[in-house]
Amino acid sequence: MQLFFKILFSMAIILGATALAKRYPSLAGLVGVMPLTGALVLVWVYQENRGNQAVMVSFSKGALWGMLPSLLFFFVAFFCFKKGFSLPLVLCSSFLVWLAAAGVHQALLK
Repeated sequence: MQLFFKILFSMAIILGATALAKRYPSLAGLVGVMPLTGALVLVWVYQENRGNQAVMVSFSKGALWGMLPSLLFFFVAFFCFKKGFSLPLVLCSSFLVWLAAAGVHQALLK
């Protein structure tokens, strides 16, 4: 039942952000990257690990430094869209940059 709640709540946030984008795209962008998702995962990780401080510290550290690859993802997407690239090319480019940055992220945090 808990998994169903997690999926339902996550879907509601995503659907809400996409509906908001029809009228207020920049606000939807803000909602799409707001810490709500991180806060939800933080709560779920806390519950599943019974508040284990070591797990929470590691998760928080990974999330904090994980913002940099995500920032790069959106920087590349913004740049590509400004250049008129198609959505598939924008997504491929952005994900490749994110993947490279995520690899660096994981290597540095080990």
